[in-house]
Amino acid sequence: MEETIPATEAAHIPQQRGESLLEAAVRYAEERHWDVFPGTWLEAADGVQVCSCGDPACAVPGAHPAREDWATLATGSATVARRMWQKQPAASILLPTGRTFDALSVPETAGFLALARMERMELTLGPVTLTPDRRMHFFVLPGAVAKLPDLVRKLGWSVSSLDLVALGEGSWVAAPPTRYGTRGAVQWARRPTPANRWLPDAEELVSPLAYACGRDR
Repeated sequence: MEETIPATEAAHIPQQRGESLLEAAVRYAEERHWDVFPGTWLEAADGVQVCSCGDPACAVPGAHPAREDWATLATGSATVARRMWQKQPAASILLPTGRTFDALSVPETAGFLALARMERMELTLGPVTLTPDRRMHFFVLPGAVAKLPDLVRKLGWSVSSLDLVALGEGSWVAAPPTRYGTRGAVQWARRPTPANRWLPDAEELVSPLAYACGRDR
């Protein structure tokens, strides 16, 4: 069951609906102290939504870095974030991993199975995103990339046998309300709240995630 958040705190939580990309990006930087950077965006061409990168075969239209130097553009300043999205209000919101958090990425079906198990185990969870391409990203403390292989092996699995991926330095996740082509928008499966400001370590979540991924094969 989700906690009831006091109104004074709820006013500072990124809203799931009705919030512009600019407002959301500013809130992530201001309230969560996450670095943000603008990615590509969607453009209409012959009645079809295509990626601003110009590649007709783009795998994630409207939701990937627009420049090679994206890592240097990422900012934790709400003022700079506002200026960036004022220049391109349609730009996707991308959050670099390996800084304030890493992300454990699993298929949607495994993610929901793991969430149910984590709730029964009363594990502390950080924010969790659900993407239109049916992936879930569990936010954890930085360092997950280095830890994951050993953690999975200790559980009796090999990393290559599970669709469980750690995203760290050099990677990113798309944040709500970023849209992927015609497939919809990124959503929060577990939204950021004052209660989950402190993130779990990857070690706390790998067991239920690996189990769920094994069931999902």
